[in-house]
Amino acid sequence: MRSVLKMNSINDSETVKDQYSTSESLSTRISIHDKYSTNKTGFGNWIFSNYDIRDGMKVLELGCGTGSMWKGHEDVIRSCSELVISDYSEAMVSKARETIGDYPNVTYKQTDIMDIPFEDDSFDAVIANMMLYHVPDISRGLNEVRRVLKPSGSFYCATFGIHGIMEYLSGLLSEYGVEDKTVKTFTLQNGSSVLGEVFTSVRREDYKDSLAVTDVNDLVSYIYSLHGMTSLSVFPRDTIRECLSLHMKDGVLTVPKEYGMFIAKD
Repeated sequence: MRSVLKMNSINDSETVKDQYSTSESLSTRISIHDKYSTNKTGFGNWIFSNYDIRDGMKVLELGCGTGSMWKGHEDVIRSCSELVISDYSEAMVSKARETIGDYPNVTYKQTDIMDIPFEDDSFDAVIANMMLYHVPDISRGLNEVRRVLKPSGSFYCATFGIHGIMEYLSGLLSEYGVEDKTVKTFTLQNGSSVLGEVFTSVRREDYKDSLAVTDVNDLVSYIYSLHGMTSLSVFPRDTIRECLSLHMKDGVLTVPKEYGMFIAKD
């Protein structure tokens, strides 16, 4: 009997904490986008183009990861009267500080979105990119975000869609019993309704992109960087590499991506 392997991200705080205890796996996943994305704008740059961060604003980022999205946006950093860079993982906070650097107006802090350690109406903008699907109690987290936002503030949250990389890879690897079990509690498809339970105004913006992979070894490394979220590691890398190589056309494996963001207001 063939076993069914799940390409999933378990929605458990301890699993998430272990997954992001170091920056290595996250850096691997970021690097494949940097190297092979067909949209050369860059997801981080596109996200920033949707921010309305003006001089003197107080900004909180939750789930900062490596802090790489702030690269090249020193002008935005300096324009803030206060910028709090935070993550659930202390290791990620340290990595973000290393990436972004020290500024007199920037504070680095370990923070849980479900218990944000700031007073009501503290921030003009709150950012939570590619992380809400990890939150065990999204409703509680979003209500915390709304609490610390000023009445005129904006909440920016990027996420993935269900018809992207994981759906595609699980399809290619279906002969091995792989299923896409990615946690879908907050996606482009359901994000509006989730946010609408807490915020009055919700707008969705889509980012058009794909991967044009010329070296499948990089994609194999991407897959295995999900070691805490998938059982694929029971298969030899060569097996996965050969399977992916069969789907290359003219030396390129085209992988669909579905990413975007929501902008929510009271």
